[in-house]
Amino acid sequence: MARIEIPEGEGHEMSRVWSIAPHMGEGVHALSKAVYEKSGLPVREREAARMRIAQLNACDI
Repeated sequence: MARIEIPEGEGHEMSRVWSIAPHMGEGVHALSKAVYEKSGLPVREREAARMRIAQLNACDI
């Protein structure tokens, strides 16, 4: 659940969040696409790294 107020409407919560600042959403989408489609790491290693980073930052996994 987001900690900011997001616009009401249909669709995924994240889509509505990025509708607040679409120019930022485009950049985040490009970064995400690069990470998931252009990565040289196997999926399992990449996800293990993400989990470890979350753990180091005291984030819920």
